[in-house]
Amino acid sequence: MPTDPPPRGNDRPPAADGPPARGLDAVATLAHFAIVTWAVAPEALRPHVHPRFDLDLIRGADGADRALVSVVPFEDQDFHFAALPWWRWRFPQTNYRVYVRDRQTDERLVWFLGTCLDSWTVAVPRLLWRLPWHRGRSGFDCRWNAAAARYDRWSLRTESDWAPLELELADAGHAPQAVPGFPNLDEAMQVLTHPLQGVFYRQDGRLGSYSVWHAPLQPTAGRLLRARVGLLDRLGILSYAEQEQAHSVLMQPSTLFRIYLPPRRLAEQER
Repeated sequence: MPTDPPPRGNDRPPAADGPPARGLDAVATLAHFAIVTWAVAPEALRPHVHPRFDLDLIRGADGADRALVSVVPFEDQDFHFAALPWWRWRFPQTNYRVYVRDRQTDERLVWFLGTCLDSWTVAVPRLLWRLPWHRGRSGFDCRWNAAAARYDRWSLRTESDWAPLELELADAGHAPQAVPGFPNLDEAMQVLTHPLQGVFYRQDGRLGSYSVWHAPLQPTAGRLLRARVGLLDRLGILSYAEQEQAHSVLMQPSTLFRIYLPPRRLAEQER
């Protein structure tokens, strides 16, 4: 069983720091949060992203442009709707996302390839809002070292027809010093950890969008020990061999998220 880490200082931010959650808005403490990112050839991602959105590119070590795709796993520890605080759920979740810019607004967003959720509640967003969410049996094996303020072990395995996953990370226990391809750490953190709006293809092929809020993350640097990301291999984005070299790994034991619901469908003229 995973060892739950203590909450970080930004886990209970004041409401003034973001719109308060109301009604169907969801609130959740996310534990064992990680962002594992790969730099890939833009042509591998372009077919999977709507033309309205440009891929957010960095310059690779070889001088070529690279797009960024991340696997973002965590455990929702107390997921609940603002209007129903007494109904709470706990489940693992993994998001698959690409970093993009909106051609109409130049805003930085994340494009969701989809989400894998280990809970029967996945039926709600699938049926009610047509979100690209899928069921998967997931299990974390994490050991939090309180004295060292880092993970001694971080591992996740997901059994899923849509996105099977094996992921093992090592935690350096200190903040990242730099992230490849970015001029400074502040911009890297803004791009990788702080996009507050996500867009996606709904199950009916239309464009959808929803927004979140969280305090700025305070991650530690991590290192990829093992990755077998079935979705990225199946979509032709990264082979299993190519997944052995990650662009960056960021880890945070716990943080609070607000998800503003319901998602909205983007109007046809916005395409």
